Amino acid sequence: MSFSSRTKDELSRQFPAARHCQIAETAAILSLCGRVKISALDHFSIEIQTENVAVARKYFTLLKKTFNINTDVSIRQSGKLTGNRTYIVAVKEHEDALRVLQAVKFLDANGEVGEELSLVKNMVVQNPCCRRAFVRGAFLAAGSISDPERFYHFEIVCGTMAKARQLQGLIAAFDIDAKIVLRKKYYVVYIKEGSQIVDILGVMEASVALMELENIRILREMRGNVNRKVNCETANINKTVSAAVKQMEDIRYIRDTAGLESLPENLQEMARVRLERPEATLKELGEALDPPVGKSGVNHRLRKLSLIAEDLRGKAPASD
Repeated sequence: MSFSSRTKDELSRQFPAARHCQIAETAAILSLCGRVKISALDHFSIEIQTENVAVARKYFTLLKKTFNINTDVSIRQSGKLTGNRTYIVAVKEHEDALRVLQAVKFLDANGEVGEELSLVKNMVVQNPCCRRAFVRGAFLAAGSISDPERFYHFEIVCGTMAKARQLQGLIAAFDIDAKIVLRKKYYVVYIKEGSQIVDILGVMEASVALMELENIRILREMRGNVNRKVNCETANINKTVSAAVKQMEDIRYIRDTAGLESLPENLQEMARVRLERPEATLKELGEALDPPVGKSGVNHRLRKLSLIAEDLRGKAPASD
């Protein structure tokens, strides 16, 4: 089971204690994966379609607990034997459907279904607890979250920009900055920052998924810090080795052309100590001198030797 499926399974087993929160969660599920049917005789029925059995189970239970409504549940299998199943939860009784639609405020004053099942400026999500319930229902109905071992990505797919903006606003109420992107014909509300995905899991009260994600984030951060330190140390070692090789080349060139005896006494000593200790650090080279010299002093002398070698190379006759 994927991380996204485990998160939805966890959320599907949670039920708000307050009826207004139950209505808010019902509204979200119906808004994002439901539809209203109206017959020629103005007979209302509502249904949701989902490929996730956890969502179907949650919606079925919400209707039963909140409205004491009996629903029809059916399963549609795609043509292939291994194809996905679609779970359809329907309220076919006109009076029952009206009760749900009125409770979630999908009907206007004239009894018409408005706003394409969008809840912009709707009383259903006035309370913070109801906003949490609505976000939870929206994620169950049309959301997904990536495997945090690979990358961080949380999204909820909306059919219209109105729904996407309304959902973005509800999420923003919890100080979480969700973005909207158009993907084909859908509007996707998404979060990519790992810490903010942790926050949205907290908003939805997915405590188990939150702890799992936090543990993964800590491990990833530790691995990243270790890798950065190793890379930094490797770069420093390479830099030190390259510098030592260049210093040895310069000193050998001076020795083989002008001779080390041509150097001032302090540089002669520096050159001999470097030739004797090709792998020594600046600190170790300084401690080997008599009297000892600090790292800056050693570095200064080695730079002088390098300049002398460059000067000798410049004076050398060009080879045929």
